[in-house]
Amino acid sequence: MLGWFCLTLGVAFGSALIPVLSIEVFVLGLMSSEPGAKWFLVGAAVAIGQIAGKLLYYLAARGSIKLPPVLHDRLHRQRPPSRRRERRHARTKWLRAKVEAIRERCHRHPKWMTGTYGVSSVLGLPPFMATTVLAGLADMRMSTFVTAGLAGRFVRYSVLAACPALFASWMHL
Repeated sequence: MLGWFCLTLGVAFGSALIPVLSIEVFVLGLMSSEPGAKWFLVGAAVAIGQIAGKLLYYLAARGSIKLPPVLHDRLHRQRPPSRRRERRHARTKWLRAKVEAIRERCHRHPKWMTGTYGVSSVLGLPPFMATTVLAGLADMRMSTFVTAGLAGRFVRYSVLAACPALFASWMHL
């Protein structure tokens, strides 16, 4: 039991850092192959792993942790002017303005950001990765970030983990 719990925790942490990994597929596979796995423990392991991984994005967005020199230098180096870069800059100007407007709204209305982040942690809409970074940019309190994220992720993945068990019990009736 401890083995799959630790494995689930690790996969959840990895999927939080590398969004290409699907923790949903892992949870369904685990619950289908391990009949003794408890759905609430799987939900707890995924919630803890996901929030631990997303905490790195949150802290980076807040400026609490610095990017490695290779990434920092690449993002902030001075580049010679080019027409292509100027066109891209002009095209993305509206997106940067929207992000800044949302960031300002989050600063003015912290409960709005908490609600959006909480809904995102359960439903995944708006994307959880985006709300994680936005929570850091908006300086959401870390206790709020962790509490709302853990609660939402626990609900989401506990329900997902319970589904295969629910269907299996219907089959035996």
